[in-house]
Amino acid sequence: MKILYSFNKTGFEERFWTREVAAASSSDYQFIPFNHGAICNPMRYLRAQALDNLYFDEDPSLLSLYRTVGDLIEKEKIDVLFVDNCFPYHPEFLRRLNIYKVIRTTDGPISAYDRDLAYLHAYDHVLYHTPAYSRDLTMAEKLAYCGAKRADFLPLGLFDVAFRPDLDEDAVMRQARSVDLVFVGGMVPGKFPILASVKKKYGSRCRMHGLTNWKRNAYFNVKYGFPGWIRPIRFEDYVPLYQRSKIGFNVHNRGDYTVGNYRLYELAANGVMQISDGGVYLQTFFEPGEEIVAFTDADDLVEKINRYLADETERCRIARNAYRRVIRDYRFKHVMGRAVDLIAEGMRGKGGVR
Repeated sequence: MKILYSFNKTGFEERFWTREVAAASSSDYQFIPFNHGAICNPMRYLRAQALDNLYFDEDPSLLSLYRTVGDLIEKEKIDVLFVDNCFPYHPEFLRRLNIYKVIRTTDGPISAYDRDLAYLHAYDHVLYHTPAYSRDLTMAEKLAYCGAKRADFLPLGLFDVAFRPDLDEDAVMRQARSVDLVFVGGMVPGKFPILASVKKKYGSRCRMHGLTNWKRNAYFNVKYGFPGWIRPIRFEDYVPLYQRSKIGFNVHNRGDYTVGNYRLYELAANGVMQISDGGVYLQTFFEPGEEIVAFTDADDLVEKINRYLADETERCRIARNAYRRVIRDYRFKHVMGRAVDLIAEGMRGKGGVR
C-alpha cells in the first residue's frame, strides 16, 4: 500500500515531519511525505470558506498544488491520500480522485466548523485524535451526526525528535531535574485563567513558554494581574527543558473537551510527571493515578502540584509508568501502523463510526 501523507509545516518542523513520516513505512506499506504548505500558503485557506473562494477564483498556487498532487498520485501509483492539518483540498477536487481519501482531524471544537466539518463528505475515512467534543456529544457521535462514512479514533502520538530515543528508561529517570514546574504550549485566551493562577503561585519555579505575541502578552498581564511575560521557545529546546523538569501541567483550550494534544505524549516521554485536564476522557490516553494525574480546576491543580512536589517517590513512580506507556504505545511509527490497519479495514468496505 502506498500512502501520500499530505501535511503542512515549515523549517525545523518540516524537516522532522518529512523524516519521521517516511520512516514510519514498513515492508507492507510506504508513507510518502508531501508538504502541501510549501506550494500554497495555508494562511490563505485556514477556513473552509476561504478555500472555497480560492477554488472559485481558480487561484494559481492552489491549482499548481492540485496538479502536483495529481501527477504524484499517478507517478507513484498512490493508493491512499492521507491529509493532516490545514486542509487544502477542495471537495470538488477530491471528488475527481479515484483513490481512498483519509482526513486526520487534529483541531478541537473551537476550530471544527471552520476547518474540519465542512470537508467530511469528501473523504472516505476520518481519523480523529480525541474522543471528546462537547457536553452534548462525543467526537464519534458528532462525526456520525455529520454523516462521516467511517471514523476511527487515532491518537496524535510522539515523534522521535520530541524525546531522547538514545536514552533508556533508567537514564531518562536519572536526569537531574532542577525545574519544579513546566508548561510549553499555545498561549490562547481559553487557557489564560489557569496559566495565570499557576504562574502567580509559583513564580520563577514555573517555566512557562508559548506561541504568543506582545499584544497577547499585554492582555494576559493586564487582565490577570501581571503573572509574567511569556516568551516563545524553539522546538529544538523543548527536550532539554523537559528533561530538567519534575512536573508538567497540561491545559487544553476547552479543557476536558479538547484533551489529546502532542504535549500529552511529550511530557511522558521525557520523564516528566504530568497533571492534566481531560475529565473522563483522560483515561482514553493514560491511566489516572498510575500514569497521569487529573485536575478539575485551578485550585485542584495547585493542590496536586504541591502534593507531588513534596512526594518524590510517588511523582517518580507515575512518571516512570507514563514513560513506559508512551514508549510502548504512542511513538509515531506505532500510531501510523495502527492507522494503516484502520485504513485497510475501511478499504475492505467496513463502514461505521467508532
